[in-house]
Amino acid sequence: MPRPQAASSGALRQGRTSSAASVPAVRRTRLPGGLRVVTEHIPSVHSASVGVWVNVGSRDEGRSVAGAAHFLEHLLFKATPTRTAVQIAQAVDAVGGELNAFTSREHTCYYAHVLDSDLELAVDLVADVVLNGRCEPDDVEVERDVVLEEIAMRDDDPEDTLGDVFLSAMFGDHPVGRPVVGSVASIAGMTRSQLHSFHVRRYTPDRMVVAVAGNIEHDEVVRLVRRHFGRHLVRGRSPVAPRKGAGRVAGRPTLELVKRDAEQTHLSLGVRTPGRHWEHRWALSVLNTALGGGLSSRLFQQIRETRGLAYSVYSTVDTFADTGALSIYAGCQPERFDEVVRVTTDILADVARDGITADECRIAKGSLRGGLVLGLEDSGSRMNRIGRSELNFGEHRTIADTLSKIDEVTIDEVNAVARQLLTRPFGAAVLGSVRSKRSLPKPLQQIAG
Repeated sequence: MPRPQAASSGALRQGRTSSAASVPAVRRTRLPGGLRVVTEHIPSVHSASVGVWVNVGSRDEGRSVAGAAHFLEHLLFKATPTRTAVQIAQAVDAVGGELNAFTSREHTCYYAHVLDSDLELAVDLVADVVLNGRCEPDDVEVERDVVLEEIAMRDDDPEDTLGDVFLSAMFGDHPVGRPVVGSVASIAGMTRSQLHSFHVRRYTPDRMVVAVAGNIEHDEVVRLVRRHFGRHLVRGRSPVAPRKGAGRVAGRPTLELVKRDAEQTHLSLGVRTPGRHWEHRWALSVLNTALGGGLSSRLFQQIRETRGLAYSVYSTVDTFADTGALSIYAGCQPERFDEVVRVTTDILADVARDGITADECRIAKGSLRGGLVLGLEDSGSRMNRIGRSELNFGEHRTIADTLSKIDEVTIDEVNAVARQLLTRPFGAAVLGSVRSKRSLPKPLQQIAG
């Protein structure tokens, strides 16, 4: 539920330090009902980020309720038994905080970012919304219109539209191939009863993780969680194990074409990868960075810097429990599209055959190390890291351990991953004023079959 972030206000309390140097920064407690509490103490900040992570996303929906997880995420902020939507907004605005949520294909997160002195309020608000959101019929109709507007906004953004179409081309009927927001038809037809049932059945403590990072103490967080989760902490359940997925994706990737009058033609091209539990995932990250993850990457240098064919070109990796995708995006003027496709596919063929160079590997590893550390300089990013780690892996690797994993990647491993993945069948999505699949460049016609 998007909300503007307010300016900070109020007094800061003095930073606290751990009572013993031996106390780990990340701590974990399991409460009755299978609820897990994970915290990271960061004494150098004056903030706290609180997230309730639910192991439910769009891949858990049936087709008749496509978009339910995202719809529900909006709806729960509208009212609880003790607060109206206005009161929820006023409570967080009064302390200069942020209250928000997001839904992905495999989980949903409700979070608050506040001053450390307002930790209890943050736990109270997030727990109240997640556990007690009422799904009132009138609110369902209001948020239905909001979600439909969000779908329309997605459709107006070529990159957002292409992202959903590309995953559909890559994964077909597999649940991760469906848009998180659902469709106009599924949202228009969804009932209050369906949303309420989704909430009651899916939002159980054994599927939840409370992640808190900042200038906080673990024992205090556990005490607050016990208080505000109260009657939901019923014994007899164990935490749901990290998601493993449904196995291999059936069929081959395809080509999807979205015809639209536009100033640019947009391309996403990629291959399937193993999921996030793959032993070579760090080498895949290095390969992705060398291909299109930075200013010195091959795609950026060849397509933008050397030839000036496109303003935006990059590669990315999407990983899920059981599968993933390595993809390249480029947007260019229609008359340059054929050359962009040719240069892109030539680069991928070169890397599949000859691999990347030692310098490219060194630069990519340095980029990953720096990006990891710089990206974890605030409590919100730390909260995201420990929440995802608990849900996805059931364990927590230190930053030093992660940096070590990157350092251990060898050029031979990266190039073996390149040979394995970049010789797989490609999938693609194209958006723009293209007449038909037969008018596309030959490499894309080969995907279409």
